[in-house]
Amino acid sequence: MEELKVHLAPIPIHIVTEASQLPCAFLEPSPERQLVIGFDCEGVDLARYGRLCIMQLAFEDAVYLVDAVEGGHLLMQACKPALESVYVTKVVHDCKRDSEALYFQYGIKLNNVVDTQIAYSLIEEQEGRKWAPDEYISFVGLLADPRYCGVSYAEKEEVRTLLREDPKFWEHRPLTYMMKKTAADDVRFLLHIYNKMIEKLELHSLWQLAVRGSLYCRCFCVNDNDCNDWPPLPPIPDNLIIEGQTLEEEILQSVDVPVGNMGRVIGKKGASILSIKKSCKAEIFFGGQKGPPDKIFIIGAAKEVQKAAAIIRGKML
Repeated sequence: MEELKVHLAPIPIHIVTEASQLPCAFLEPSPERQLVIGFDCEGVDLARYGRLCIMQLAFEDAVYLVDAVEGGHLLMQACKPALESVYVTKVVHDCKRDSEALYFQYGIKLNNVVDTQIAYSLIEEQEGRKWAPDEYISFVGLLADPRYCGVSYAEKEEVRTLLREDPKFWEHRPLTYMMKKTAADDVRFLLHIYNKMIEKLELHSLWQLAVRGSLYCRCFCVNDNDCNDWPPLPPIPDNLIIEGQTLEEEILQSVDVPVGNMGRVIGKKGASILSIKKSCKAEIFFGGQKGPPDKIFIIGAAKEVQKAAAIIRGKML
């Protein structure tokens, strides 16, 4: 409880418009001074075609709001080495769209993430909960869980209302008190949650967390070379042996959907895609309105992914 009180205490919030305002340990990542930071992004239609406006970085002693609107390309490129570095662990909740925005808007390949959404699911499975498709913990739900944080985040709904009224909310300058507080609150508890989760995760789950985090990062970034220019996936550790079980490589596969065929795959009220998800223990994502609209992305153990891809292709025939 004392530890949580420390995290609930006021924390400095720094607005960053120039690289010199960021800690040197972040700008110049090295094996001698490895970092773990909370990470998130805010923007307008945050994806490949939207606009990334703020990137939040939470350190133990402060939160830095990297202003991509004021600092522009030069500032974001100064952050590129850290965002791609294995020496800086980025703790984030659902990194897919953040990674997509960074990749298509700034050429940054987000790497070495710990995704708390994935970690939560892995811990639940460890503790005996049966896997089910599309059961993802929201960030508000994770914060409220007393096992990890136990903090109410009522302000989040207020901001959602503002975003519905003004979709360009995060583009406005100067940053208001609410903008700064909301952006900071989205990351300030992530390190506390990370420490709680790492204590619970078994060796097998830690490997899965690293691999799936990497696959989440490149999920919506798949291009003509199938992300071959991205960092390699974490290999299966030599000391990871599970009695009576052969560990299988986890992969990401994209399936191209011809124009007019997506409805066949999804089915009436989503019935078709739900049946596919139930029959294959794999995660299936759609680009949707934010794009790409003509692809389906599948993540999981190789056999399950290939099975899901074959069923989806069959639906299109």
